[in-house]
Amino acid sequence: MAMKVVIMAGGKGTRITSVASDIPKPMIKIEGIPVLEREIECLRNQGFDDIIMTVSHLGNIIMDYFGDGSGNSPITGVPFGVHVEYYFEKEPLGNAGALFNIKDKLTSDFLLLNADAMFDVDFNRFVAFHKEHGGLVTLFTHPNSHPYDSGLIIADKNGAVEKWLAKEDERPQYYRNRVNAGLHVISPQVLELADIDVDLIGKIGTNGKPVKVDLDRQLLKSLAGTGKMFCYDSPEYVKDMGTPDRYYSVCKDYKEGRVSGKNLKNKQKAVFLDRDGTINKYVGFLRNIDDFELIDGVAAAIRKINESGYLAIVVTNQPVIARGEISFDELEEIHNKMETLLGQEGAYLDAIYYCPHHPHKGYEGERPELKIECDCRKPKPGMLFKAAEDFNIDLSQSWMIGDGENDVKAGINAGCRTVLLSDGDECYGQNITMQSLSKLMKESIVV
Repeated sequence: MAMKVVIMAGGKGTRITSVASDIPKPMIKIEGIPVLEREIECLRNQGFDDIIMTVSHLGNIIMDYFGDGSGNSPITGVPFGVHVEYYFEKEPLGNAGALFNIKDKLTSDFLLLNADAMFDVDFNRFVAFHKEHGGLVTLFTHPNSHPYDSGLIIADKNGAVEKWLAKEDERPQYYRNRVNAGLHVISPQVLELADIDVDLIGKIGTNGKPVKVDLDRQLLKSLAGTGKMFCYDSPEYVKDMGTPDRYYSVCKDYKEGRVSGKNLKNKQKAVFLDRDGTINKYVGFLRNIDDFELIDGVAAAIRKINESGYLAIVVTNQPVIARGEISFDELEEIHNKMETLLGQEGAYLDAIYYCPHHPHKGYEGERPELKIECDCRKPKPGMLFKAAEDFNIDLSQSWMIGDGENDVKAGINAGCRTVLLSDGDECYGQNITMQSLSKLMKESIVV
């Protein structure tokens, strides 16, 4: 039996009225088809056909269009192929208020989705992760091009959410670009645990306005740090259409095939990037976060990778860990700085892999357990192979870019095409030699 899906389709979309003001936001069309219909198509094709929609503003338009899901699309003539029920909010109840009024229908874990986002993701993979980790909630998280004005999720190495930073919350100076995408798997236990007076929802409160329930701030945020909420990191396509600019960006992405192409059921292409000397200025072994500085033009170059549909993935040797010169936490903070600086310029990394090993012994403070011959230290291709496994990457259609021999050989050993960033005439078997990542992307040689 497929998991039930709740789609929140009651928002007014006040920021996007210039695109369409006379229809609900979820009915705005992407290449001639309402975005909500495209969501339903994605769900149906993966076996998720039992849907409850919460509707409010102009909800009759949604209800008339989809009916109970047994009919055909008025635009395409294709059967919807789903079963749809509705909960109509006479007064807006917030993005979670309706859940308490339909909780008798939510007897097991369910998918909770926003109706105004464009997505194409492997939901079965998402649900499998949720079941494997056994939490009450799993958030679909990803990097985006504007983390500075998005809520941020901080999690441990196992994906357990430690902190939930809403837009209004103070955030650290440097942070990982991990944003809640608005797709969730939720246990109905969450509704029971919430400190919400159900009888007051929709009633006039002390402020003279109807009492609403906010999903993030009142239901989910309090689970951070309890070990009961996890994040599922994925580079798949999820983009809200909260502003006209983002809407037009989604339209462009859909037309160019990047929406469906990012679904992890499909083979991905990646640009693997070395770190030191490729993304940040080379200072030898980087031990001090203050010494980390982006190379001019790198953010724009990575932004172009993001826009191309290729995954942008860092693979870096970090022997300073094994040598005891910095800790794992210090390395993570350096990478947080890298992600923060890139995010400020609208660029992001889909993943970061690093090798902490170093085979040579004799360093003061070294960590013996890391002084090993491993499979991940470049020129070995282990990090690239791990990324290929995690994200279903076709290595033969991918690139490895770096400033040294080990980078090139790691790419060759993984079966990638390779770029050496150099002003010289060194030859390690690379396909292309170019002075910088910025120049490489400006000339559109790789993507």
